[in-house]
Amino acid sequence: MTSGLRKGLTSYGDAGFSLFLRKAFIKAMGYSDDALERPIVGITNTYSDYNPCHGNVPQIIEAAKRGVMLSGAMPFVFPTISIAESFAHPTSMYLRNLMAMDTEEMIRAQPMDSVIVIGGCDKTLPAQVMAAISADLPTVVIPVGPMVVGHHKGEVLGACTDCRRLWGNYRAGDIDDAEIEAVNGRLAPSVGTCMVMGTASTMACMIEAMGLSLPMSATIPAPHAERFRLAEASGRVAAEMAKTKGPKPSEFLTPASFRNAQVVLQAIGGSTNGLIHLTAMAHRSPHRLDLEVFDQIGREVPVLVDLKPSGEHYMEHFHHAGGVPKLLKQLGDLVDLDARTISGHTLRDVVVNAEDVPGQDAIRSRDNPIKKEGGLAVLHGNLAPRGAVIKQSAASPKLLKHTGRAVVFESVEDMTLRVDDPELDVTADDVLVLRNAGPKGAPGMPEAGYLPIPKKLARAGTKDMVRISDARMSGTAFGTIVLHITPESAVGGPLALVKNGDMISLDVARRSIELLVDAAELERRRAAVKPAAAPDEARRGYAWLFNETIMQADEGCDFDFMQRTGKKTEKG
Repeated sequence: MTSGLRKGLTSYGDAGFSLFLRKAFIKAMGYSDDALERPIVGITNTYSDYNPCHGNVPQIIEAAKRGVMLSGAMPFVFPTISIAESFAHPTSMYLRNLMAMDTEEMIRAQPMDSVIVIGGCDKTLPAQVMAAISADLPTVVIPVGPMVVGHHKGEVLGACTDCRRLWGNYRAGDIDDAEIEAVNGRLAPSVGTCMVMGTASTMACMIEAMGLSLPMSATIPAPHAERFRLAEASGRVAAEMAKTKGPKPSEFLTPASFRNAQVVLQAIGGSTNGLIHLTAMAHRSPHRLDLEVFDQIGREVPVLVDLKPSGEHYMEHFHHAGGVPKLLKQLGDLVDLDARTISGHTLRDVVVNAEDVPGQDAIRSRDNPIKKEGGLAVLHGNLAPRGAVIKQSAASPKLLKHTGRAVVFESVEDMTLRVDDPELDVTADDVLVLRNAGPKGAPGMPEAGYLPIPKKLARAGTKDMVRISDARMSGTAFGTIVLHITPESAVGGPLALVKNGDMISLDVARRSIELLVDAAELERRRAAVKPAAAPDEARRGYAWLFNETIMQADEGCDFDFMQRTGKKTEKG
């Protein structure tokens, strides 16, 4: 088996000349023959001036390189796309698959015996793991880590749960312009990902539970020295993997690994986005994720991590309480501790070394959970034939069983224009409905599912309403919000048939979401619906590829030609 610089030679029709030319040009960088004879560890550079979440990536790279070289291998850093949640138009999800393809092809195209992927901001870690599973090269994941907390008027603040809460207060008139500006400068006091259980932290926790990163990788705050010591240790592991040519993702990502990730997703009160990303990751492998099984796991696994938006604490508190290893210990037989990790150890070995922190209350025991059921529930009904998701741990208990009148918005733009109209016919008992915000319809399935409370209701004291859509929602958001309705309205899903004034029934305990309109009337409406035309920008390039091949939420919103096995469903 070839390795190092001899791996994947450029095709010139003469392998000897290909190696000769490769060495001649790389020596222009000042490398010695000794360095070039070593096993190679590729390291992705996802730093960008547009991506404050990844602001510590240069330091992580230097620490990882140090670990690689201390272990006798040679690090090569290479750039890939960097996606920052609040800087990506129209939405970061639109670019996740592009980043996965970019990362996979750069891993395949360049000589490396193992690879370190460095990510954090919401879509980067899932994109990198999707790429790693498809490329099947020994891979170590280093998350960038969460921010430290901020403070305002004696209150601990965190992006972005408190962003949304305080912005809601501002919309309601409870906070003035001067105070919201002060808050704006205190919500994100350091580089790193959101310090609540948003999508970035959710993915980091699941990836650690799957054994793709070293213990404590998910929770160490981004600016802490411990984060860089972990990067050095990760470099050592990657160097050993480069020498031994394993383990590859295919050698230790088993059905048990993916189930463990699902258990952790439920136990941390994780982001609804985590389910889409985990599905996409699983479907890049020979394994598949079943929504019914996931929902059953949610009925059996309680929420044990007391973090916003489901609880009260922040990621640094989770870390100091023992992080994912302590959580796995508390979960006990709910996880498969015999699952292997990149280090060659099992999760059982990780749990044995989990720290016991006297007095900590961020990680609960199973007999004292935050919520008796897991964070996420899968709903079905005539509005969601292939499923929908609700983060029940971050919803208002009184709204988990609710029937209300539909107030329909045709698109994100329509919602933006009308939601604060004083003449909007809406009450606190109504159900806000957003459609044409799914993978294909938006495009890119934006985080628009967190529909704002209409201003006139917010100023009257309404804090939550039932909101439903085919969009996504930030993992940092609180509310009784039904998401990922599948199939989406843009491809003819039942959400396209809802009219203002229709009654909608939500019953989370029964896992149902129903439009209370008889079937004959729905068929009449369906016959009158005209298929949506593709936008002009979808006629070329990546937009065309996205529009033609994007799959629905229950398939992970991957491109249909990228999934490895299993039946392909219609993109509708």
